[in-house]
Amino acid sequence: MLDADSNRSASSLARITLPVEGIDALQAEARHEGYRFIDTLVREWESGANRFDAPGECLLGHFDGGSLVAVGGLNIDPFAGDARIGRIRRVYVRREWRGKGIGRMLVSALIEEARPHFQCARLRAENPEAARLYERLGFVPIGVPDATHILRFGNHAR
Repeated sequence: MLDADSNRSASSLARITLPVEGIDALQAEARHEGYRFIDTLVREWESGANRFDAPGECLLGHFDGGSLVAVGGLNIDPFAGDARIGRIRRVYVRREWRGKGIGRMLVSALIEEARPHFQCARLRAENPEAARLYERLGFVPIGVPDATHILRFGNHAR
């Protein structure tokens, strides 16, 4: 499991809390690309509606040279009505850092964080490229209104 990292190396993944250096640039870039879910992340953090702090939850950031270049979170799935189901959400990698394995590393870390706490993790892929990444990591498409993919862990969460 990842701990907060106050001494960020050239490239590192760490648990984060908001505000964090670089979130404004990441948020602006996501908004420019038409993705509003980072706005939702920041708004919900500021209001206290979602701080990724329930059992099994976390918010991760990937830093390159001290700059936040990717973010992703893990929650109890708010749409499932079952605390044994996790949800990977708010995953975004800045354009310049895409294709370098950062998204894969981030989602893989979220999966590992989810395994001990949840029976499965669900998510909503925002575009075909994201869907392909999730499917390469073992997620399978599902046909439910509130999620596009699921990954079952085969364990019995606490």
